[in-house]
Amino acid sequence: MAAPKVVLAFDIWRDIQRHLLSYTLMVLVVISAFAVIYYTHINRQTTSDRELLLTERDELDIEWRNLLLEQNSLAEHSTIETQAIKLLDMHRPNANTEIIIRLP
Repeated sequence: MAAPKVVLAFDIWRDIQRHLLSYTLMVLVVISAFAVIYYTHINRQTTSDRELLLTERDELDIEWRNLLLEQNSLAEHSTIETQAIKLLDMHRPNANTEIIIRLP
């Protein structure tokens, strides 16, 4: 009974040796297929991340433009004068209350 098992193992080993190139190529094809799947997945993730970053850049650009518009509107003299009158209760000095300081 031990003899057929030894013969079978020997036959399998001879078969592997005979078709070693085919088995090696099959393993390489499977590894290549998994590599293609992996790198396709990485490529899709990277593309998705890039799209998110481009969207965030556009939102920040819009916010920057709005802040520039707000800065320009707040820097106008009429806006500053209006806020000084309303918030600080300031008023323009007239000729009687105006004090001029001269340096020597």
